[in-house]
Amino acid sequence: MTETTHDNVQITVNDDQFDAYLARPDKSSQGAPKGGIVVIQEIFGVNEDIKQTANWLASEGYWALAPDLFWRQERNVSLSDGSEEEWQKAFALMTGYDGDEGIGDIQAAIDYLRAAGCAKVGTIGFCLGGRMVYLAACRTNGDAHASYYGVGIQDMLGEADNITAPTLIHIAAQDEFVPKPAQAAIADGLADHELVDVHIYDGQDHAFARHNGMHYDAAASQLAHGRTLEIFAKALS
Repeated sequence: MTETTHDNVQITVNDDQFDAYLARPDKSSQGAPKGGIVVIQEIFGVNEDIKQTANWLASEGYWALAPDLFWRQERNVSLSDGSEEEWQKAFALMTGYDGDEGIGDIQAAIDYLRAAGCAKVGTIGFCLGGRMVYLAACRTNGDAHASYYGVGIQDMLGEADNITAPTLIHIAAQDEFVPKPAQAAIADGLADHELVDVHIYDGQDHAFARHNGMHYDAAASQLAHGRTLEIFAKALS
């Protein structure tokens, strides 16, 4: 593993700025970064779990940038899944979130990493972030995408023809937020797309890759992350 460092940075969009957490290989590490990855948050904001994910990707040699998606509602949200109050606030933020504006923020994050010297940039996201990764695959110029238990993808399959970069869709078979009919619609709707691979994880629930979450499963998380790293290694090098 590579030694890492991290900073809080600002990204400009439409004459305004929002914050992002940037993890990257330490300056003492040899060689150029493998590429850049935009790490897209769950409904809990850029919290310790998302930062841990960014740090992990930095340890693999990537520049990993986690933008604050909720900045138009409330800046620098950082919640956990540990209390009902936090869940209610997270759901309220998700309800008020404008995904169309959010795609512009994600494109701005991709542009930030490219301007910083990352020739190729991918996206990874979880829950709400998984949904936004799918939209990023359809609407941005990212070079690879990995969506984890993204909600509502079945309602956006009409945009799939716009996907021009390798894309992974990780689905938890027992996910109450992505029920069986939605899973089938996603798998069937994307089955013939040569750039998209859908993986369904039997026995797993929503957020099986959330560090310290109630549904975390080390084996399933390792399997999904291995597939993600493989596609990033091929597409971002």
